[in-house]
Parts: sequence; C-alpha cells; structure tokens
Amino acid sequence: MTLPVFLSEAVTTAGPGAEVVLDGDEGRHAATVKRIHAGEQVVLVDGAGTSAVCAVLDAGKASLRLRVESLSHVVRALPLVTVVQAIPKGDRGELAVEVLTEIDVDRIVPWAAARSVAVWRGERAAKSLAKWRATAREAAKQARRAWLPEVAELATTADVSALLAEADLAVVLHEDAATALADLALDGVESVVVVVGPEGGITPDELEAFASARVVRLGSSVLRTSTAGVAAVAALLSRTPRWR
Repeated sequence: MTLPVFLSEAVTTAGPGAEVVLDGDEGRHAATVKRIHAGEQVVLVDGAGTSAVCAVLDAGKASLRLRVESLSHVVRALPLVTVVQAIPKGDRGELAVEVLTEIDVDRIVPWAAARSVAVWRGERAAKSLAKWRATAREAAKQARRAWLPEVAELATTADVSALLAEADLAVVLHEDAATALADLALDGVESVVVVVGPEGGITPDELEAFASARVVRLGSSVLRTSTAGVAAVAALLSRTPRWR
C-alpha cells in the first residue's frame, strides 16, 4: 500500500524514534480530510530532500502526533532543470506547473513575456503566484517527491536573460528553429534552463535578449505553451542519469 505524503519541516532535524507533530494546513488535511487514525503510517517530507516514514500515535481534530520510524535523504540529482514559463491564459499555468513538478523539474520561473495574454499585476500577481506555488506543493506530494520545486518570483525578460547566461545549457523553444533539441549534447551539463514562450510567440527583441541560449525546436508540430516545456524537459531528462 502506498503511504500518504505530507509536508513538514519537523523531520529536517528529527531522528529515528523522535516524536513530531503535523499541524497547520497539512495536519488538518491529514486528520479531517484523509481521516488518518492512530496506528497508521504516513510519510513526511521536508521539501529539501528528507523523507521520513512515521507511525501515527494520536490523531486530533486538526493534527497528528507521530513517531519517526525511518529516515532517508535524497541528494538532488544533476542536471538541475529550470523552466521559464511564459504566463499562459486561464488555468493553463497551473496545468504546466503541475506536470512540470510531476516530471521532476527543479525550478519554475513565471515570465511576463511581451505577448503573454494574461498579465500579472498587483493583487492578481500575488494571488496567481500563490496558486502556482500551491499547485507545485500538491503535485510534489502526489509524485512523492522529497524535493519541492522552487516557484520563483515573476521574471522580466532581463531576468530571464541573466538566468540563461548562468546555465551550462540554455535553450529557447521556437517552432522555426533550425536545430532540434534532440541534437544537443548533454555531456558534462549540470544546469539546464528551458524557455517556453507565450501563445503569441516570442518576439524578435526577446530572441535578441536571449542570444546566449540555443534556439531549438521539438519536432514538426507546434505544442501549446502549457505542454511544450513538459515535452522538452522529458526529452532532455530521458538522456540523463536522472531517468535511468
């Protein structure tokens, strides 16, 4: 049976045999929604590589008291993968975040591209970013990830250009590119940044700003902005030790 997973920083410093409390939103969800009782087992992860199998000693109305039975720590695997996701319209942003998290992306950066239909400003920006981060947390638990992906603050084109300059391999997805993503060498690459444009495409000025990156295509078909990043990262990870 697959044990339910919850997020808790309490296991970061706990050892086998230690008692910890799962409270807050996670404890409330475990106790009232999942209806977990004393005698059952759960997995607690801290989002930074530590995972603990715990026995439930007591279940309250909005919390669990647990004993740590075993601990493990997952070292973050290379290459580290960042996806710069242009803000899509509607709920397609959450869809992209959900599936990118499931396939083990390390960082997701929302990008205010020139042709993005949706615009994040003021209160809407804060709410949208919070929704992306909540989506990543829930998807990480569903995927049983020990490491939570970082969902960064909203980036400008200048911010994205700086990220690309720092990466071992930086790619911009574009349907008219002459180079195929599959042709890129990955030997010795420890960090990858993939830029996914908006529904209206990446502008010439943005391509010029991203001059340090390789402009590549995935195939003969044009994917939606919410799925292009997933396809690109899957194609890359399948050629690395992370997926072997």
